[in-house]
Amino acid sequence: MKKVIALLSIAGLLAFSNFNGLKAQEQTAEATEQTTTDSTAATADTVAEEVVATEETLEAAATEEAAPLTFHQVLKQKYIEGGAGWMTPILLCLLFGLALVIERVLYLNLATTNVEKLLASIEENVKKGDYNAAKEVCRNTPGPVASIFYQGLDRVDEGLENVEKAITSYGGVQMGRLESNLSWIALFIAIAPMFGFLGTVIGMVQAFDDIEAAGDISPTVVAGGMKVALITTVFGLITGLVLQICYNYLISKIEGLVNTMEDSSITFMDILIKNRK
Repeated sequence: MKKVIALLSIAGLLAFSNFNGLKAQEQTAEATEQTTTDSTAATADTVAEEVVATEETLEAAATEEAAPLTFHQVLKQKYIEGGAGWMTPILLCLLFGLALVIERVLYLNLATTNVEKLLASIEENVKKGDYNAAKEVCRNTPGPVASIFYQGLDRVDEGLENVEKAITSYGGVQMGRLESNLSWIALFIAIAPMFGFLGTVIGMVQAFDDIEAAGDISPTVVAGGMKVALITTVFGLITGLVLQICYNYLISKIEGLVNTMEDSSITFMDILIKNRK
C-alpha cells in the first residue's frame, strides 16, 4: 500500500512538473511572439517615417524647382553663363557710365538758376549805381549764369564793349564745364556694344571649334558657344542703350542751360545800357 501511495506521489509530481514546463513554454512563446510583433510594428513605423520624409524632400525639391527666379538671380545666372571675361568689361562700362551720368545730373541741377529773380536783383542795384552790391548778389548765387554776370559787372568800368567780350569769353568757359565728362560717357556708349560683339565672335569661334572636335553638327554641340555669344551681345546692347538715353537727357539739359545763358546775357546787357551814366 505504501508503495502504491509513493508511486502515485511520484506520478503527481511528474505531472505537475510537466504542467509547469508546458506553461513556461507557452509564456516564452507568447513573449517571443509579442517581441516579434513589437519589432515588426517598430520597423513598419520606421519605414513609414522614412517614406514620409522622402516624400517631403521630393516635394520641397519640386517646389524649389518650380519657384520662379528673382531678377537678381536671373542676372547672376546670365552673367556666369556669358563668361566673366567678357561680361566684366561690359559691367564696368555700365557702372562707370552711370557714375558719370549721376555726377553730371547733380552738377546740372545745381547749375540751374532762377534767372528772373537774379536779373531783378541786379537791375535794382544797378539803378542805384551800387555795382558792388550787384556783384555780391552774383557771388552768392550758384550757377554759370551768375558767374557770367559777375565777370561782366567786374569790367563795367572798362566800357560796355569789354563787358560784352568778357561775357562771351566766360560763357564759352562755362559751356565747357557743363559739357565736362560727356566724352567719357560717349566712349562707354561706343565700347560696351563692341565688347558684346567681340564676345559674340569669340563664342562663334568656340562653337565651330566644338563642332570640329566632335565631328558632328548637332544642336547640343553648337548651343553652348551660341548662347555665350548672344548673352554678351544682349548685355552690351543694353548697356549702350541705357547710357545713350542718359546721354541724350544730359545734352538736352545742357542745351537748355546754354539757351538760358544766352537769353539772360542779352537781358543783362540791356540793363547795363539803360542804366549807363
